Amino acid sequence: MSQFFEVHPDNPQPRLMKQAVTLLAKGGVLAVPTDSSYALICHLDDKAAADRLRRIRGVDDKHHLTLLCRDLSELASYARVDNRQYRLLKLGTPGPYTFILEASKEVPRRVSHPSRKTIGLRVPLHTTLLALLDLHGGPFLATTLIPPGETDALNDPHDIRERFEHDLAGVIDAGACALAPTTVIDLTPMDKGDDPVVLREGAGPLSAVGLG
Repeated sequence: MSQFFEVHPDNPQPRLMKQAVTLLAKGGVLAVPTDSSYALICHLDDKAAADRLRRIRGVDDKHHLTLLCRDLSELASYARVDNRQYRLLKLGTPGPYTFILEASKEVPRRVSHPSRKTIGLRVPLHTTLLALLDLHGGPFLATTLIPPGETDALNDPHDIRERFEHDLAGVIDAGACALAPTTVIDLTPMDKGDDPVVLREGAGPLSAVGLG
């Protein structure tokens, strides 16, 4: 049975946040609100938790997982970023954007794309999630909470708990969050002097990052 944390959206209770981080440290997968939609998160360095996250989501190792980072500086330590890419990243962080970049040696190879060696990275703009990240002291491995065989992300924490209570260690309810997924932008073509490629247009406007 998953634990259910009802937290204040603007001032999440530290006691509950610490309990949630403890579940992650023990190998649990949590459902958390973000500035786009609900996501599944786990500890980056826990292989069993990462495998469980993929199983719950119903994806294989070729599906890009994302690292949720506290800030742009932390993001840049987990990816190879040149000056052009950094300028674009600066425009989109924090916010509802996921950027595909070449993973640095700090990223375990088992969680990056098996052939491209790339990873999704983003800095969310959500009070509760940032509080969790601060307590955790590093990035979370994450993926949008879209049930297997479905196309839309779940957004009701009570529904999430009912459907996944035997798979998740916990669900955090901090009030409603947006239904739109992140905007996903592949920055790896910029390594060869090409333009970035928009893989999915979502909550983040392209104009805000100088695209579209």
